[in-house]
Amino acid sequence: MGTIRLKNIKIYAFHGCLIEEGQIGSDYLVNLSVKADLQNASETDELADTVDYVMLQKIVREEMAMRAKLLEHVAKRIIDSILLKIEMVDEVKVTVAKRNPPIGGDVAEVSVTLQQKR
Repeated sequence: MGTIRLKNIKIYAFHGCLIEEGQIGSDYLVNLSVKADLQNASETDELADTVDYVMLQKIVREEMAMRAKLLEHVAKRIIDSILLKIEMVDEVKVTVAKRNPPIGGDVAEVSVTLQQKR
């Protein structure tokens, strides 16, 4: 078993419960890790034998592009999409962070982390 991580995927998106958040948008950071059997890839040196991190990043961007009220919902969609589209992934952990959230205080970010096994 091995782990592939994508760290600090920067995305501008329009999530949130406030109407203004859907109109103005905000900066987000997504951190993702997937676990899979990478033994074969370590021996063959072939992309077809591993989890393509370009595909992982594409899935994150697609799911982040669809507006949601809650970060929990976006994180779950990312997990579901990865498990549906990439069969060799056994486990997914994703953190979605909203930078400078509009919560009436000096807070750098709020984040939600979800994890799911196949």
